Parts: sequence; C-alpha cells; structure tokens
Amino acid sequence: MCGIVGYIGHQEGQKILIDGLKRLEYRGYDSSGIAMIGSSGTLDVVRAQGKIAILEERLRGAPVNGQVGIGHTRWATHGKPSDENAHPHRSGPFVVVHNGIIENYAEVKAQLEKKGVEFSSETDTEVIVRLVHDEWQRGAGTLEAVTGALKQLRGSYAVVLLSEKEPDRLIAARKESPLIVGLASDGYYLASDVPAILPYTRKIIYLEDGDVVILRKEGYHIQSLDGEEVIRDPVHIDWNPVMAEKAGYKHFMLKEIHEQPRTVIDTFRSAVNLNHEDIVLADLNLSGDQIKSIRKIFLVACGTSFHACMVGKYIIEEICRIPVEVDLGSEFRYRRPILDENTLIVVVSQSGETADTKAALQEGLEQGVPCRAIVNVVGSSLARMCQGVIYTHAGPEIGVASTKAFVAQLMAIFLFALYCAKELGRLSSSELGKHIQDLLELPGKIEEILAASDKIVSWAREFMHVSDFLYLGRGILFPIALEGALKLKEISYIHAEGYAAGEMKHGPIALIDENLPVVVLIQEGLLREKMISNVQEVKARGGRVLTVMEGDGEPGRGEHVHQICIPKTSPWLSPIVFTVPLQLLAYHIAVLRGTDVDQPRNLAKSVTVE
Repeated sequence: MCGIVGYIGHQEGQKILIDGLKRLEYRGYDSSGIAMIGSSGTLDVVRAQGKIAILEERLRGAPVNGQVGIGHTRWATHGKPSDENAHPHRSGPFVVVHNGIIENYAEVKAQLEKKGVEFSSETDTEVIVRLVHDEWQRGAGTLEAVTGALKQLRGSYAVVLLSEKEPDRLIAARKESPLIVGLASDGYYLASDVPAILPYTRKIIYLEDGDVVILRKEGYHIQSLDGEEVIRDPVHIDWNPVMAEKAGYKHFMLKEIHEQPRTVIDTFRSAVNLNHEDIVLADLNLSGDQIKSIRKIFLVACGTSFHACMVGKYIIEEICRIPVEVDLGSEFRYRRPILDENTLIVVVSQSGETADTKAALQEGLEQGVPCRAIVNVVGSSLARMCQGVIYTHAGPEIGVASTKAFVAQLMAIFLFALYCAKELGRLSSSELGKHIQDLLELPGKIEEILAASDKIVSWAREFMHVSDFLYLGRGILFPIALEGALKLKEISYIHAEGYAAGEMKHGPIALIDENLPVVVLIQEGLLREKMISNVQEVKARGGRVLTVMEGDGEPGRGEHVHQICIPKTSPWLSPIVFTVPLQLLAYHIAVLRGTDVDQPRNLAKSVTVE
C-alpha cells in the first residue's frame, strides 16, 4: 500500500504530482518524493521523510519544473522510513517508483553487488532501478531494459520509470498491484488509485497483470512483457472525490474488509518460498538453536491484537508443542511475570506504538528476555525495540475498528508457528508443503465469502434493533467469538459478549430468551457435534440462532435458526474465514443503525497512552 502518480503532457507537472500524492496519502505517509525532467533536460529528484507537507516545504525552497514526472508516497515494507529509503530511487539516468514486494530482491541485490553495483537504500525497490540500469549498460534499449529486468523479478509490482536519456516518455508495468492510466486532452496520467487523477480526468484504463504501458505526449501503447500488443478499453469513472478515496466503497472499513484477500497474499508472499516449499522469516532474527532453547512463549497484546494472540496459543502449542501464555499488555508488567533466558516474548500490535504493549515489552527487555514483535508499521517503536520482527504488510488501516490488520496478524502468527516447527523438526517436508498449499488457497476462500454476503445483510436488517448479542465458539474459534462481539460493540454500540460455548451452561444460558440473537461458530472436526448440541440448547430456550458453519450441514432446522456455510480450510486458518462474516455482520448492522463506522465514538486507532 503506497501511492504512485505520474504525468506526461503540456502542463507544469509539479502541482499535478503533489496534488495527486495528497489524495493518496491515506495509502502511505512514511515518506514521499517526486522526480521531474525539466525544460533543460536534467532530471531532478526531491525526497523527504514524513508527511507530504515536508516534501512541499522542500520544493518551496527548490522547485522543480517540467512536463513529465513521477511521484510516490510510501508505506514502508523494506527499510525504515527515511530520506534514503523514500522513492523515487535512482541509478544512472533512470528513476523508479514502485508499489508491491520484490520477493527475490536479496538474491538479485547480491548478484548486482558482485558486479560492483553499490546500493544507497534498504529497500527492495532500488533493486529494480539498479537492474534496469545494468541491463541498459549491457546494450539494451530503455524499454527492453525495463522488460528484461522485470522478467528477472518475483513478487508484485506497480512500477513507473522515467529516463533522463528519453525524456519524452514514461514506462509503467503492473503485476498484482493496481495501476491505472488516465486519458485527457492535456496529456496522460498514471496512478495507483483513482483519487490521484480524478480532478483531471474521469477516463480511465485499468491495467491488468503483465501489462506494460508506454506514455508519450502524443499517445500511448500497451503491450505484454514479451512485446505483444494489448488492447484495454477505457472506462468512465463517476465517483465523487470522497468515494474515490474509498475505491467506491461507502466506508474505509468495508474497503479494508474487501482488501483482506490481498492482505493475506502480501503477508505470506515475503515469507513463503514456493520453489522450495519453505518458510523464511528473514527479519525475525531467530535461529534454529535459539528456537530449540525456548521453553515458554508469552504472546502480549491489547484489544483485537490480544484476540489474535489467543488464536496463536492454539496454533503454536499444537504445531510446535511449546507452552504459550497470552497476556494483556496492560496487565503483564504489573503481575511480575516469571521470565528467564528460555522464555520468548512476542508482542503484537498494528501500529507498533501501543503504550501498554510497549510497557510490557520494556519489562521483558529489562529482565534480559529475548523479544520479538509482530507489527504492521516498519520502523515503529516496537519494531525498533525488539531483536527481530515479522511485518504483517496490511498497509494503512484507516477504519478504527481493525479488520485486515487482525487477519494479517493471524497470518503472521501462523507463519511464525510453521517456521518454529520446521526448525524444531516437528514438520515433515510434505506437511509443510500442505500448509503452504492451504495458504495459497486461502485468499480465494475469503473472496467466496465476500461475494456471497447478501445473507449477512438480511441478518443485519432483522437484528439491527436488538440490545444484546451472544457469540459462542469452541477451541480455536473461542477467540473469534470474542473478536466478533468486540467488532459489534465497537461500531454499532450494541452490547455483545463472546463466550466459550462449553461455558454457556455456567451462566450465560440465563440470558437466553426470544429476544437474544446467539451467533454460533461451528468448525469441522472434533468439536462439531458439541457445538450442534449448544445450538439445540439455545433453541430449546427460545433463542434466535445464527450459525456460521464450515462446510455443509444442518445444525438445527426450524424457526429462529439462520445459517451461513463458509468454505472449509485448515483448522489453523479457519479463524480467518470465520472472522470475515462476523466483520460484515457488525459493519452492516452499524450502517443500518446510522453510526460512524470508520470513527466510532470514544475510540482511537492507536492507543499511545496508558
């Protein structure tokens, strides 16, 4: 999640680029930069860490003028936020901006360094421009250098290149990261998202995977990486500017729910080596010998991240057979936890700035315990404080109620468990391969749920006026019941509670009557029959049952029973697929009740005070 803007035409480009970056700042705000070819033919690059306002201040002191240029606002994935890591990146006459993740960047970087190429940043993006320059120096033309370089890269990209040697064109390409072309009478535009160019044109071409576009002032051409011509028809966009920021969705929360298949891919793509069916967590900095010395793991977090840790306990204990304790950050340091050198603390936070979690981490560091972090923000406090980190690659999450960041945390914890189990010798190569195959199939299963949400909307209409909800789950789905209840509370202001279903008879059953909706999560396997028995107990007391069931089945026909069947997946990934319909239920109820979905009352996105 970063923002790209490009322009070639007959207007001065600096204002167009800066205005476009401002409209994309919700996609990334760690750093920004622009590159332009001026009237003298020189290539000027200006970059700045921080908000776009800082870049604007630098440009006021040293403006760049020209009618062809590119810009970028960054959400860090490789390398901390800094001027050096900001885009555009330059090598010789070339500059590049890039969204996505280059999976084999370390391998390509090593090959280039052997040739004497020097790198000036920590980013994967710099590999692209250095590789293009290398191809060009070996005799390739600019377009051939770009396509030749891209063929050597694995991963995802939306990339735009500008060359000082050929100032009359922009070259862009897309693979698994969005990129659009805007057509106007004054020139041509490139952007990663519609808002950037909406004030200038509503005539848009959506590039597809494998497309390469060459833009000149007098026209454009689209081809494949192999040079075959490609025809893409323009479409007319009629969004208003606010809706454009949300890609046509009514709220950021709904947009972020629908981004979860991409979030899953982006989180596992940098950790999974598909060629060798292996898990590689390069930034974790945890060796096999260190893992073998671990006798206990503490997972520490707050809020939704705490629920991810609860799921993690089930996964890690089962796959790795290492005892796990789950602690709230706000409680951890005050209970004088028993820690030693054979304990590993893993803190989990979307922002990496959560005050209570930072305090818990500090307690571990002061006792000399090895500490690692799972965070979404490169260069955040928790990432800097720990000896290693797993980044979740969810991109900026604007909605206060966490959705895609939670799913990314579940993914990261699962990857952590697989990595540790592999190092401990608890997974055979075939078992690891099966887990990787489950990961590859997961985004499609999330898409299935998103595409069939009409029934959830009907549930929302029926239950929007109730005052209470009960969510029931067993085993690894108990934390998902808690998370489902939390989402409903956060954005609809309906009181909701999550319970382990086996505990229903120990108190909550007293609440059940014809006015109480009970959401029941039913997973395939050992606990399925027990959950169906819980459904019967609710029905017998007149409760209104809403079942979310894995696979096909009928836990109880009849009046007051509603059912959704979701795709079956690995037991360890099922919490993700069960989460999605609960997010949608909370969202649609909140919309119908007229609450502020993206900014619910009394809540902040990141709790940075204790």
